Amino acid sequence: MEEKRIIMDEKAMSRAIARISYEIIERNKGTDSLVIVGIYSRGVPIGRRIADKLSELEKTEVPFGTLDITPYRDDRTSSDHDERTNIPFDITDRDVVLVDDVLFTGRSARAALDALIKRGRPRTIQLAVLVDRGHRELPIRPDYVGKNLPTSHSEKVRVSVTETDGSDSVSIY
Repeated sequence: MEEKRIIMDEKAMSRAIARISYEIIERNKGTDSLVIVGIYSRGVPIGRRIADKLSELEKTEVPFGTLDITPYRDDRTSSDHDERTNIPFDITDRDVVLVDDVLFTGRSARAALDALIKRGRPRTIQLAVLVDRGHRELPIRPDYVGKNLPTSHSEKVRVSVTETDGSDSVSIY
């Protein structure tokens, strides 16, 4: 896979995460009923960063959890358990912000909704993505977007995060 170009570097990613965090605070009028849930794999470190930024800005701990959507995907053989999921708080009557790295067809977001609703009945579920590349196959729309990136079907978007890849960037191939 040949890299075509870097779309976001470390500074651009940091600014996007900060902007998303401010938008979340604004829309939810603070963080009182808010929880952040990162979708495996790269939505987890991005979600952690958003939760940390929200906690820093609002001077209160914003609960953070992780969600493994593998058993809920419609394009893979599912197992009966999602062992990487760790949501150590009740989501009932909370405002949940799901965080993912790239929104493409919407199928991962749909699987995340199924996985989340199995755990309780949130007041609202909002979606934050670092990159929205279009080409939706389902009626899914993000509430918070770091960067809109129109792409062709043949192009690939790769999000790298320091926690798993050693550096922060978004590239298109």
